[in-house]
Amino acid sequence: MRVRTGLLLGAAFLAGIEAGPDLGRLLGRPGLHLAIPALADEPASTSHAETYRLLTLFGDVFERVRADYVEPVSDRTLITNSLDGMLSGLDPHSAYMTEKQYADMQVQTRGEFGGLGLEVTGEDGLIKVISPMDGTPAAHAGMKSGDLILSIDQKSTDGISLNDAVERMRGAPGSKITLGVKRPGVDKPFDVTLTREIIHIQVIKSALYGHVGYIRVSQFNEETDPGLRAAYAKLSKQAGGHLDGLVLDLRNNPGGLLEQAVDVCDDFITSGEVVSTRARHPEDSQRMNAHGTDITGGAPLLVLINQGSASASEIVAGALQDHQRSVTLGERSFGKGSVQTVIPIPGNGALRLTTARYYTPSGRSIQGLGITPDVTVAEDRDDLSRFMPREADLNHIIKNEGGTQAAAPARTDLPPIVKTIPDKPPANWPKFDLAKPSTDFQLQQGLKVIQAMIAERQHAGTP
Repeated sequence: MRVRTGLLLGAAFLAGIEAGPDLGRLLGRPGLHLAIPALADEPASTSHAETYRLLTLFGDVFERVRADYVEPVSDRTLITNSLDGMLSGLDPHSAYMTEKQYADMQVQTRGEFGGLGLEVTGEDGLIKVISPMDGTPAAHAGMKSGDLILSIDQKSTDGISLNDAVERMRGAPGSKITLGVKRPGVDKPFDVTLTREIIHIQVIKSALYGHVGYIRVSQFNEETDPGLRAAYAKLSKQAGGHLDGLVLDLRNNPGGLLEQAVDVCDDFITSGEVVSTRARHPEDSQRMNAHGTDITGGAPLLVLINQGSASASEIVAGALQDHQRSVTLGERSFGKGSVQTVIPIPGNGALRLTTARYYTPSGRSIQGLGITPDVTVAEDRDDLSRFMPREADLNHIIKNEGGTQAAAPARTDLPPIVKTIPDKPPANWPKFDLAKPSTDFQLQQGLKVIQAMIAERQHAGTP
């Protein structure tokens, strides 16, 4: 049986839609279905009698709440809440989705949905921003990774569930919403007013800097790899039929389709392992290899990452780093090294269940650790990244095990200019403006590095 799986960023939701841009295709366990598993599959420490006793306990609590709660509550609400608790209590990425939430998730993978374009997660009863999506109301309003949402339309978010917060942020396109925000490094909370709209996800953006191409990938959905290839062809044509190098920007990319991550790796790696997954049942483990053609012809490649680069984007960054196909610059990534299987329940939504860990080609597990760049460069001088959420900051995450935690293979081929690259902007660096690439310190340092790589390649006589 084929099931749909994805690599999901935390208990993340997109405001205006249930989260998870993250569905992909991966063979699941044969015969996987939604039924109570045979008791023989239970851990040895749980006896049949204990299992039945616990199920009886659940039934007793269900009946007491149903009969005595201060207000009548539907059976569906009680069961849905129970399923929410069962799944979310396992790890930050497992969850139960209602039928509507599952439908919204499927729509999102096609690249269009309604909402704010704001990716959020729940942490210690707070609603925290993972990242705003490019070109959305959230990005235009200046929302930033690490922002805490204290209120929605003057109603406190204290103690409400992530589902409830997302429901509050949904609304008709054109309607306004005011978020109360507490930002790291800013003393007082402030209000941000946004206008909801239909979000058309522009997953690929590109620019040309001389003969160096720049391609930004904001997430991995069904449009990503075709869009990347088209963007590269367009840039090459603009450069007179030849690009000397390419900058691939994966910053604030929360992940997405596993298939698309592998396809993007195929665009730059011609052979060898891209990623492997190891599940509880050995027959479910997978190894995915590159079998593509390097669209750049081996030209220098530089990858930008930061603490918002997660899941599928970490697979790409890790594979390119392990193969030493690229130089990685920026900040340590999010550190999500697990795979979720999305299991539909006909007429009742779906389960999103953590079923495997994934590993980079060298066998590294980045779970809770992230990808460490070859060249560390902070986005801002005040190092606000320490306030940004990462996998290791979430509650009850799964353990990092089954692989090596060693650093990436040592690089001996970095250009000498790397030693001169500052690790943060100088005091007089202009404030970052998304519309002005000259203010993007990480990008500007990346361009210096790739220009040096190009010069070395040309000096060596490589076309």
